[in-house]
Amino acid sequence: MEKDTVKNVDLVVFDLSTIVVATDNFSPSNMLGEGGFGSVYKGKLLNGLEIAIKRLSQSLSQGMQEFKNEVTLIAKLQHRNLVRLLGYCLHKEEKMLVYEYLPNKGLDSFIFDQEKASLLDWKKRFQIIQGIVRGLQYLHHDSRLKIIHRDLKASNILLDTYINPKISDFGIAKIFGGGEDEAKTHRVWLYVSGVCNARPFSVKFDVFGFGILVLEIISGRKNNNYYNENSINLIGHVWDLWKQDKALAVVDSCLGDSFDARKVLLCIHVGILCVQELACDRPTMTDIAFMLSNHETMLHSPNQPAFIFRQLNYGRDSSSPSTSTSPGGSVVIVDDVP
Repeated sequence: MEKDTVKNVDLVVFDLSTIVVATDNFSPSNMLGEGGFGSVYKGKLLNGLEIAIKRLSQSLSQGMQEFKNEVTLIAKLQHRNLVRLLGYCLHKEEKMLVYEYLPNKGLDSFIFDQEKASLLDWKKRFQIIQGIVRGLQYLHHDSRLKIIHRDLKASNILLDTYINPKISDFGIAKIFGGGEDEAKTHRVWLYVSGVCNARPFSVKFDVFGFGILVLEIISGRKNNNYYNENSINLIGHVWDLWKQDKALAVVDSCLGDSFDARKVLLCIHVGILCVQELACDRPTMTDIAFMLSNHETMLHSPNQPAFIFRQLNYGRDSSSPSTSTSPGGSVVIVDDVP
């Protein structure tokens, strides 16, 4: 595997020996996390710079394609709310990406942890939501490339020293061609309760993921948790409360009463609009930025969100052409997720 497989990219090419020294030979004590893609390690270069190394799994079938995708995409993107890629390392079967090190890890390590969640008051949570909006607005509208991230979730929002959010992991992101408003793919992952839908998709795909993130940030609960007989996930739970004018009941208990009720209700309203069943009913990230910065704006009433009622056990309905399972999750009937 040659280094020229990644072309026209102005990044540092790290030797394997440099990475080995920086991570103390990939010591378990330096591991920051792991998943289906491989593992992430903390490292320190000889000049004292701390780095994060994503070591892609050698068994990953799409490993090289996703590696090239992430390198070529992130190298061309510069925004304070996107993680910064410093370089990469290719050596035989080893494929590694070298990023800036962000000491506070992923957003999921805060909002889904009972002890650490209390460190994020409402002001910080709202700032995180705004930062994610800015990053997505850049990807969708302001960068010279028009990009759909396709994997927006709490673990892919990293936090820097000052708790500023940075969108990471562009392994399955897609670039729009000139003048295109939607793209087609044979493999589209949506992290709701685990669903794969092979249909045309647009930037509204990321808007849906953002809506879930907003509700998770406010509630401190994962979307795919079981809630009750009527609500199979957080979206359904929030929708039930919204219809009863009890939406504030979803707010993370660790916040107590120290939150701005008007802003929280605004964010919940925006979150529900983002997860509308029909993509055409969802706002764009530019719309969302305006909504969140103009608190007097009257928002229209949302329709019923998607993915809140029907659920199948893992592995069932394999004959269905529009649904399949993702690693570790249940199947949800998909009607429209462009």
